[in-house]
Amino acid sequence: MDKKVDFMPENTERFMGKDAQRNNILAAKLVSEVVKTTLGPRGMDKMLVSPTNDIIVTNDGVTILSEMQIEHPAAKMMVEIAKTQEKEVGDGTTTAVMIAGKLLENAEKLLDKKIHPTVIVKGYRMAQEKAQEILKEISLKIVPSNTEVLKEIAMTAMTGKGAEDEKEFFSGMLVDAVKAAGVTRNSDINDIKIEKVVGEGIRNTELIKGIMIDKDRISIDMPKKVTNAKILLIDFPLEVKSPEIDTKISISSHDELQNFLDEEEKSIKGMVQKILATGANVLFCQKGVDDFARYLLSKSGVYTCRRVAKSDMDRISKATLTKIVSNINEIISVTLGASEVVEEIKESGENMTYISGCKNSKAATILVHGGTIHVVDEVERALLDGLGDIASALETELVVPGGGAIEMEVSKRLKEYSQKLSGRERLAVEEYADALEFIPTTLAENAGMDPIDVLTELRSKHDSGNMSAGLNLFTNKVENMISSKIIEPAKIKVQAINSATDVAAMILRIDDIILSKSSKKGKMNDLGSLPGYMESLS
Repeated sequence: MDKKVDFMPENTERFMGKDAQRNNILAAKLVSEVVKTTLGPRGMDKMLVSPTNDIIVTNDGVTILSEMQIEHPAAKMMVEIAKTQEKEVGDGTTTAVMIAGKLLENAEKLLDKKIHPTVIVKGYRMAQEKAQEILKEISLKIVPSNTEVLKEIAMTAMTGKGAEDEKEFFSGMLVDAVKAAGVTRNSDINDIKIEKVVGEGIRNTELIKGIMIDKDRISIDMPKKVTNAKILLIDFPLEVKSPEIDTKISISSHDELQNFLDEEEKSIKGMVQKILATGANVLFCQKGVDDFARYLLSKSGVYTCRRVAKSDMDRISKATLTKIVSNINEIISVTLGASEVVEEIKESGENMTYISGCKNSKAATILVHGGTIHVVDEVERALLDGLGDIASALETELVVPGGGAIEMEVSKRLKEYSQKLSGRERLAVEEYADALEFIPTTLAENAGMDPIDVLTELRSKHDSGNMSAGLNLFTNKVENMISSKIIEPAKIKVQAINSATDVAAMILRIDDIILSKSSKKGKMNDLGSLPGYMESLS
């Protein structure tokens, strides 16, 4: 008689075969459903409330998913798609997650027909490769110097977000910022600093040629404005270093105490003298500055800011052509940075430091205004999407029609391609093509339109050769997207299709889940509702 053998610990949960596949697919579908209603210019917003009652109001896919405490491992893989899309392109996160969710949902139909997961994955890979060929073939070339096209790309990216009402105003600002900072690819957009101030309306947002940081001078005795600034950047504290372990100092007399304090002052005075010896009249310190050091710097007229963020230090370093010094003994050998003016200015009641006329003129700051912190945060996310789209378009110099047009055209051509295939992979390619139609269908749903009527009209237009036919949700009509100036970088679609296919293929190939339970709350079999895998918002 066979005996049951347990070879895993008691606190281990295991799902095999069909249960594992369906469990993962359900998790992916639920993640897709979470962001589905945010897609497009008529998408809705989500309010995320943390345990400490911090509030985020947004329809940005990656922000929504990143802020949620998602427990399910397959659902976490879906979140990674959004993060990858954000990192590589800066926009299209909702699209990528939705396509992945739909690919897995459609794969479930094929699994019900007893088609093996490896066959589905093979078909999906064939469709992915063909889709990329189609995208390359039908993408439109742009001229990077064409400012109007770049503005149209930015406006498309910001539509449906917090900056939509002023998208024409912001699109011009973003293009100017990109040109000022010399941005040519997505990774360069970090050179454009976005600073936020609560106060006034979003129309008061301004582009500043230079760098602005949310730090003021540490003493009113320091000059408020420095011309011909000689800038020194340090990332060590101007303080007496504290011992790394608990230390007790025994002092038995007043003289000993005074000697101890004198030694501290002597140490700080020595550091300040080395700084002054460089000839610097502006100092940015990443760490703290002691009160005695502040007094000495004030006395010498050195404009000083402390606890400056690392990202701001890097920008100042790049703009003023100087290095960040990490050791006091190396300070004399560094070449100081230079700018025409460093001054403290007041914006909406907040003191900030403005660095203008930098040696490296490729420095730009967008100062965002808004009525509340939630407004300025959402405007910032919209501007980052616009910047990402412009940078992606400049990098590849390729764009595609928006409004679901490109998904419909790729879907149509994939269906034509599937007719040439034999075997069960053909069914997978057809389901892949149907998954792409999920984007225009959802755009229609979110605008309150009949998705079946819209999809029928779109198919008719594309079958008749109008590859740019998409959904203009400002007129609620199917139009030529190029004529309607609704265009997107081709890189968004390329990355979304690649990421979605990769994660769908990976999830489909999983047939065994071994879950080591811990004291954490999430359980694999609690996926019948959203709270089952998203315990709370963080």
